[in-house]
Parts: sequence; structure tokens; C-alpha cells
Amino acid sequence: MKIVIYWENENSTKLYDLTQEVLEWIWLNDFVVLEKNVTEEYKNNLSIKSDYAFCIEEESIDFKDIIFEWQIPSKEEINSLLISLIGWESSWWCPSDWCSSCWGGC
Repeated sequence: MKIVIYWENENSTKLYDLTQEVLEWIWLNDFVVLEKNVTEEYKNNLSIKSDYAFCIEEESIDFKDIIFEWQIPSKEEINSLLISLIGWESSWWCPSDWCSSCWGGC
């Protein structure tokens, strides 16, 4: 999966940095690609209407979509979003099956 931050202003820098921080916090920075894009072509292809947007792409199924634009969510909201988008399964990465070593208990 790829996350693309489309941007044209300072708010998009905050969004990119926050997304990077969350990816590192939930240990997905090695599995999810985070990119910036500023091209008019990308903006038009996804019908982005604001100066910045959080978009996802899944190349294996030729999928691209805007998840949100016009706002910068909190760290917790981005965390929840990424976990739900990834289809989080404990067996995927946590050998302890969501034990206390991962998230504070089952």
C-alpha cells in the first residue's frame, strides 16, 4: 500500500510529518510507502479540490482514492485509519497474539 500526500501549502507538510510519525509508531514504515505529490495531473486524476489531501493507492488492484482533504486529523485518528485500512491482523506481525508486550493487554 502507498500513502500519497498531495500538497501545495504548509498544512500538507504537517500532514506528511504526522503520517510518517504514526507509521513509525505502529511499525508500518517498512511496509507502507509514504510519498509526496504536487503535480496537477495527480490532483486532476483524483479530483482533489483542496490544497492538500491524504490519498491511498493499492497497485495490486489498481486502486487510488482520497481518504480526506481539507483537514489534518489527530495522531490517534490517523493511527485508527491506518490500522483499519491495512486490515490489521495480529498474526501478520505480532507473534504474541496481541499480548501485553504489544498494546497493553488483550
